[in-house]
Amino acid sequence: MKKHNFFAGPSILPDYTVEETVKAIQDFDGTGISLMCMSHRDKSFDAVMNKTVELFKQVLDIPAGYSVIFLGGGASLQFAMVPMNLLRTKAFYVNTGTWAQKAAKEAKLFGEVDDTTVSSKADNYTYIPKGFKIPTDCDYMHITSNNTIFGTEILNDYDSPIPVVCDASSDIFSRPIDVSKYGIIYGGAQKNFSCAGVTFAIVKDDLLGKVDRAIPTMLNYQTHIDKNSMFNTPPVVPIFAGMKTLEWILQNGGVKEMEKRAIRKSTKLYEEIDRNKLFRGTVREDSRSRMSVCFVMNDEYKDLEAKFLDFVKGRDMVGLKGHRSVGGFRASLYNALPEESVDALVQAMKDFEKEN
Repeated sequence: MKKHNFFAGPSILPDYTVEETVKAIQDFDGTGISLMCMSHRDKSFDAVMNKTVELFKQVLDIPAGYSVIFLGGGASLQFAMVPMNLLRTKAFYVNTGTWAQKAAKEAKLFGEVDDTTVSSKADNYTYIPKGFKIPTDCDYMHITSNNTIFGTEILNDYDSPIPVVCDASSDIFSRPIDVSKYGIIYGGAQKNFSCAGVTFAIVKDDLLGKVDRAIPTMLNYQTHIDKNSMFNTPPVVPIFAGMKTLEWILQNGGVKEMEKRAIRKSTKLYEEIDRNKLFRGTVREDSRSRMSVCFVMNDEYKDLEAKFLDFVKGRDMVGLKGHRSVGGFRASLYNALPEESVDALVQAMKDFEKEN
C-alpha cells in the first residue's frame, strides 16, 4: 500500500517522475544502457540537459539574460557560493529561520553582513518581517522564501533597489514568480524538483564578474554557465528526474495550477488545526507557509504527542514529526502530494480528537 508521504525532504515526487526515471535507469531511451551507466558526454544525455534547461525556463517564464545551471553540493554550498561570486563590500540578509542563519554565517567569511536589522529570531521565527526598508548600500539582499523548520513563507516578489538572492529550495514551482525581480534563485532539488543530488541556480548573467577576489574554478558560476553545467560530471539521474517533474508540472497546468492546489491543501489543513481542540499552529496567520505546515499539541494535551504520531502511522502516514529543533508536527505539502493525503490527515485529526 502506498503511504501518505509528508516528509520534508527528500520528499514525495510525482509518480510520473518516479516511473519514467525507473525506466531510464533500466534502459535509457532504448539504448540498452542504464542512465546510471551512460556518459554525460553522450549526445542523448546532452539532449536531456538542454531540454531540462528549456523546460525550467518555460515553467517559470524566465526572461532573457538569465542562465539556468545544475550543480552539486546542495543549497548549503550555495550559502558560500553566492557571496563568493557577488559580495564586494556588504550584504543584507533577512533572518527568518535556521537556513537563513546558516546562509548569513557563510557570507560573513567574505565580507560585512547585516543579518540582524530585519529578523524574527526574537519571536522564535513565528512570522515573516514586513514593511522593512531595503538598504541601498548593499551588494544584494538574501531571502529564504520558505522556512521548512518553522513553517513561514514569503509569498511576494520584492521590489528591491538591489539584487535579490533567494533560497527557494522548498517552494520553487509552487507559485508564479517574477524572475526579473531576482538576481539569483537557487535551491536543493529534493522537495519540488527532483531527487537529492542536484542543485539548481537561476543566475542573472550581468551580476557576475564584478568581485576582485579569485574564485575557485568549481565555485564560479561563470564556469558552469559557459560549460552548460557540464564542466565536471553532472548528477545525471537527478537531472533526468527533474526534467520529468517539469514535464509533469506542464501536463498539470503549470505553476498557476500548482499554486491553486497549494492554497486548497494548506487551507484545509490550517482550518482543521484552528478548529481542533487538541492542536494549535505555531506561526502567525499572515506568515503561514503553504508548503510546510507546522503545528503542536495544545499545552494541556502535550502528553498525547507520541500517541498521535502512532495514530497517523497506523493510517499509513509518514514524515509528520516536526524538526528535531522545534518538535511538534510538520506536514510538508509539496506539489506532488495528492489532496487526498491532506484529506486523510484532516480526518485522522478529527478522529483522534474524538477519541481523546
